[in-house]
Amino acid sequence: MPDTPESDDIFTLPALECGAPKSGFPETEILPQAAYQIVHDELLLDGVSRMNLATFCTTWVENHARRLMDESIDKNIVDKDEYPQTAELESRCVRMLADLWNSPDPTATRGTSTTGSSEAAMLGGLAAKFRWRKRGGRGLPNFVCGPVQVCWEKFARYFDVEIRQIPLRGDRLTMHPDDIAAHCDENTIMVVPTFGQTFTGLFEDVAGISRALDDLQARTGLDIPIHVDAASGGFLAPFTAPDLVWDFRLARVKSINASGHKTGLAPLGVGWAIWREAADLPDELIFNVDYLGGNMATFNLNFSRPGGQVVTSYYEFIRLGRVGYTRTQSATYSVAQRLAAGIEKLGPFELVHDGEPLRGIAAVSWRLGGDQTYNLYDLSDRLRTRGWLVAAYPLPADRQDETIMRVLVRHGFSYDMADLLLADMGRALAQLDKHPPSSSLSREESGGFTHSATPRVSTPEIQRRRAERMHTGKPGTQDG
Repeated sequence: MPDTPESDDIFTLPALECGAPKSGFPETEILPQAAYQIVHDELLLDGVSRMNLATFCTTWVENHARRLMDESIDKNIVDKDEYPQTAELESRCVRMLADLWNSPDPTATRGTSTTGSSEAAMLGGLAAKFRWRKRGGRGLPNFVCGPVQVCWEKFARYFDVEIRQIPLRGDRLTMHPDDIAAHCDENTIMVVPTFGQTFTGLFEDVAGISRALDDLQARTGLDIPIHVDAASGGFLAPFTAPDLVWDFRLARVKSINASGHKTGLAPLGVGWAIWREAADLPDELIFNVDYLGGNMATFNLNFSRPGGQVVTSYYEFIRLGRVGYTRTQSATYSVAQRLAAGIEKLGPFELVHDGEPLRGIAAVSWRLGGDQTYNLYDLSDRLRTRGWLVAAYPLPADRQDETIMRVLVRHGFSYDMADLLLADMGRALAQLDKHPPSSSLSREESGGFTHSATPRVSTPEIQRRRAERMHTGKPGTQDG
């Protein structure tokens, strides 16, 4: 152990007389309070999470949930024999969500917790691929979607599935039902509507897409299922737009993924994948683990992972119930609508999504109208000086020349915080008008996380290599 310090002042300790280790593995040990101070001080450079209006994730956690997280810090959820009650709480959550999303048999269908909605989405995609193979599918499978979160591009890349992303056209910002048929064929394993689009916050029309697939089946015989990516909307619409049909009330919807650590109100690190009926998750994807002298089915891409997020999810479900979730989620929409009205009054903006519960998630998105001497990246940069992280980014392909801005209104973002943001936006706009930038910022210069990513090897290049392999008959991985 290190020597006892001569002084009890933390900043006189030898460990703080030099910079923190940054490359090679440290040789010697230091006192825990010194190590804590170093790490604590470095984290001061992070943004304030509750002022990060670009993130979908939970940034406000109540004390009882924090206590349960602390009490569960050593529980490995995959070890169901050692932690059977944590496993039981997970099973209860699955049944509750199957009921919330109107499964025909919520007590018997299959579902699982995951590390987040991305893993849950990939499990839904894998189940669709296996069902397609079981029906006799051959060749390269594909799925059809609109503008999607990057996890779907990763699913296509990692599991050798073609992604058919419908380009935006005209004034459309989402995938529309009349877009579907032209992109589907006998190798289409699923259509993936996004129920709470990453870019704008808008819902895609799941019921309309289902009807379009019904028409396609009537004309061609193609029976194509739907997987709903409800990463954000899955914990909103059941409470704030209960008559909006998007879930298992549609027979064509076979699986749903959602994020517990977004609008589910759980701490970071939990998502959910739920199937309409048990038969919709192929047995080939299931493994059994020991559980109370018997066994329990598991189907995840990860193995060891913490159980606290599932424990706190169950806590939130039983604490709030339908009434509490309705009140909580309605409050976030009210704040979003107040913010939207204020943004519209500021002048130079055109709203894309105004926080209307029937149209999308609790978010506000807008574009810059008219001829201005600045752009939205400049505004985003000015807001950063006050600690606000507000994302500005281009729309997806075929409308990539248009830039929008988006605020995600989460539990914990209050009316007062919305008013503070509006006041800071007004000051920023006045400053940009008074001192217009000589050269506006680009997306790269402004920074900010926009939930998109650029693959090192482009999708067209992957497709070219795949076509070349098929032509030559040579086996190989996607990236050659």
